[in-house]
Amino acid sequence: MNTLFTVIVVVQVLAALAIIGLVLLQHGKGADMGAAFGSGASGSLFGATGSSNFLSKSTGVAAAIFFIATLALSFASSHRGAQSGGVMDNLSAPAAAIPATAVPAAPAAPAAATVPANPADQSNQIPK
Repeated sequence: MNTLFTVIVVVQVLAALAIIGLVLLQHGKGADMGAAFGSGASGSLFGATGSSNFLSKSTGVAAAIFFIATLALSFASSHRGAQSGGVMDNLSAPAAAIPATAVPAAPAAPAAATVPANPADQSNQIPK
């Protein structure tokens, strides 16, 4: 399914680039705007454009391919399988995998006689 999604995206990008190129190659209708001010045939300003040429037909085909690819992408994205939230969602919890017996026991506390409760108190030390 992921490969099909990638192919549809590539087709859509190529169709978009084709539309851009074909529209830029065509002769604009605004070039005949001077006809409105008395220089030339004024009937062609907003009248019939005549038969369509190869560029306009190709633009229509590229636009149809672009729209079909857009619909296919929306259909494919709405029917995709469950996606994970990220890389961290696939990791297992390391704390749950460690058994409780593997934790070392805390060392025993030293005897109370060797460690004074107050460092300033020197009464519990061995005399010199």
